[in-house]
Amino acid sequence: MIYAVLVLVALYVFIVFPGRPKAGQKDAFKGLQAAHRGLYSKDQSVPENSLPAFRLAVENGYGAELDLQLTKDGQVIVFHDDLLMRMTGCELTPQDYTYTELLEMRLMGTKEKIPLFSEVVEIFKNGTPLIVELKTCENYKELCEASLPLIRQLECPYCVESFDPRIVAWFRKNAPDIMRGQLSQPYRNYREEKASPLIALAFSAMWGNVRARPQFIAYTSGRRTLAWFIGKITGTFMVYWTERPGDDHELLKKRYDCLIFEHFSPDSRYMK
Repeated sequence: MIYAVLVLVALYVFIVFPGRPKAGQKDAFKGLQAAHRGLYSKDQSVPENSLPAFRLAVENGYGAELDLQLTKDGQVIVFHDDLLMRMTGCELTPQDYTYTELLEMRLMGTKEKIPLFSEVVEIFKNGTPLIVELKTCENYKELCEASLPLIRQLECPYCVESFDPRIVAWFRKNAPDIMRGQLSQPYRNYREEKASPLIALAFSAMWGNVRARPQFIAYTSGRRTLAWFIGKITGTFMVYWTERPGDDHELLKKRYDCLIFEHFSPDSRYMK
């Protein structure tokens, strides 16, 4: 009986065991405070994932995080939500429109439009680190293939991450030189987002690590999983999202190697 238990434990550890950053990959991100979706304002007068938000992050010495999706005509845009409604008041998804059609929309009633990733690439030329999240989608391979050449044009330290382990695994196979991370959260969070119990379990437990072997784990608040602790103990780079005013900054600094923040103005770096 005890041997069977040991085999099961060893199998579980093998499945969720993460990778480690290669020499030098994590240096630019260690102790970094990265602005979530750019340095946008809480009232969205400077909208999230907008060109002004990224310029403000760079001007204030912060790193930044952003989200990539594809349009109907295959353009790589910077936009977070699955649906356009919250940010633009329009229906459907970004994939339902060409980029020319998206140009008619404005972010949160401002003059700002949904930017192309290529426009954001031009902003990050001063060494400001950038965390690039690729959003889960049915055509994830197309998103990866379209994004990779643009990512390689960045003249700053960068890494990629995704909630979708298939995307993380794609970068492991096709761009192993780029530091890749697995975004995750507690089981309850996935269920609140209407994921099935099986998907919620698989994603929260990070079973996809067996294919992706992420070199960092990006985790949010709430119950930390066994996979989180295995990553922490084995030296995987640990990223936290999203730090907000009133959070226990000192505790987060102890637990995590990089913090993604919004709606306050921390130091650009902290000591590890």
